[in-house]
Amino acid sequence: MEVVKRRAVKTLVTKLTSVSEQTRTEALCELRLLSKNDAESRPLIAEADAVTLIAESLYSPVPILQENATATLLNLSISSKDHLMSSHGVLDALSHSLRHPATPFVAQCAAATIFSLVSVESFRPIIGHKRDIIFGLVEIVRNQGSAARSIKDALRALFGIALYPLNRSQMVELGAVQALFSLVVKDGRVGLVEDATAVIAQVAGCEESWEVFKKALGIEVLMDLLDNSTGSSYRTKENAVAALLNMVLCGGDEVANDVRGKIEVRVVDGIVDVAENGSEKGKSKALELLKIVDAASARDGRLEPLSSYSS
Repeated sequence: MEVVKRRAVKTLVTKLTSVSEQTRTEALCELRLLSKNDAESRPLIAEADAVTLIAESLYSPVPILQENATATLLNLSISSKDHLMSSHGVLDALSHSLRHPATPFVAQCAAATIFSLVSVESFRPIIGHKRDIIFGLVEIVRNQGSAARSIKDALRALFGIALYPLNRSQMVELGAVQALFSLVVKDGRVGLVEDATAVIAQVAGCEESWEVFKKALGIEVLMDLLDNSTGSSYRTKENAVAALLNMVLCGGDEVANDVRGKIEVRVVDGIVDVAENGSEKGKSKALELLKIVDAASARDGRLEPLSSYSS
């Protein structure tokens, strides 16, 4: 059976080199369906040197070629990540699809493929080094006309990229902070706000974030999210706590003092809520943040001694 499948795949891959656009389109359509419905065929397609040929179709002006090509790469990324990363021109082609998609579906598939690839820790610095990929993902988030699914996949990809600390400063430089906070403020969809604040929490962990966060009024937004009256989900509140904590830990005393000066009673109440009712990780971070703000807050009579808050 495998021999038959391998022969069928080789025939389809050969057709990708045809001068006939229709032949290439039909072959890509079949490869897309095969890679979607038959998990055993994915490595066979990758091993048949198809990846580079598929990636080249991302530059085609024909929407159906782009759609079939990005969808096939996404399917292949499930089990053939190494082949995608080692094949010539794939990341550049995905970057092109993020920035110049023929249809919203193309951008979504490209973002989802990047998200799939950054699930491998060793790939994060390589992908983060591609500025155009980060820029393309940020533009999807920034563009109010982007489909919700595209935004969600872009946010997940950015989160994966941000897990590698040295990528964060470049994300800040390319406008990720402004785009993320704009989304949080303007978009009321809980899932997107949760995903956006998760990225914000990671990006906050670099020295370059503090000044940009201040310009984007990010500290105020994070504190609003912690206000119990705003009705933020616990995941969003935990992300806001993590962002403030990462910023303080990375920025040192100057940032810590600035954050302390901005903390209000409503914000402290929100942090306490996370310390008492959040996830185990959320409780731990909230208690750590409370220790940081405790000295200044306790002096003002805004916060009970930390011993009052046992998790």
